[in-house]
Amino acid sequence: MFPYKDDNPTLATPVVTLAIIAVNVVVWLAVQRGGVEPGLARSVCDLGLIPGELLGRVPQGTLVQLGPHLACEVGAPAPHTVFTSMFLHGSWFHLLGNMWFLWIFGNNVEDSMGRGRFVAFYLLCGGLAAVGHIALQPGSTIPMVGASGAISGVMGAYLVLYPRVRVHMLLIIVIYITTFTVPAYVMLFYWLFLQVLGGAIAIGTEGGGVAFAAHLGGFVAGVVLIKLFAKSELVEAHRRHLERRVVFRDFGRDRWI
Repeated sequence: MFPYKDDNPTLATPVVTLAIIAVNVVVWLAVQRGGVEPGLARSVCDLGLIPGELLGRVPQGTLVQLGPHLACEVGAPAPHTVFTSMFLHGSWFHLLGNMWFLWIFGNNVEDSMGRGRFVAFYLLCGGLAAVGHIALQPGSTIPMVGASGAISGVMGAYLVLYPRVRVHMLLIIVIYITTFTVPAYVMLFYWLFLQVLGGAIAIGTEGGGVAFAAHLGGFVAGVVLIKLFAKSELVEAHRRHLERRVVFRDFGRDRWI
């Protein structure tokens, strides 16, 4: 199941959300060379978050084999990778999936707090997501990259602010394709369940797969921090705008006015 839009209009142009998407795309193309080697490997090794390196648990100069022709050399602790890692990705699919989720949920969360606060909120959620990953795998030598920790925080905030907004889902089973809508809380709790399940399975293992602990850490951070960052007057204005939109049936389709 994959969300492809929500019935949640914005009051203001989501400038920050669009800017974050643009930065991620530019970094992917200019720094990571669109996934072409050696640009991809160099960016992941140099700018990705390596818990064992950051905490000094792995000796400097240690070579970490990430693939048949790819190895990273552990260097001195680099705190800046907590933030640089959240603008890197491992593939086109990784980038596009993250940016799509950010667009669906980020514009409304930005609407609830304003642009400056949203920048701080996004970066803080990403940082706390990294803390969650480090806490679970403090000695890991596998670089973590991706915006999904910060975006998980955005999704946690969305759950608190707009739990009953309808989210449109795409379901693909082999050759069967259909769409349906669910309240946001159903979709987000389903996503959260997958992260908990994946995290439980991944306990005690180390690999280059999904950083479930980062997702959970970011999500919890978003749930907790949204009350501090959201502006009550913006949230109320948004909800009033949402309530004024009346849905009616027209030839079997929902139309918003």
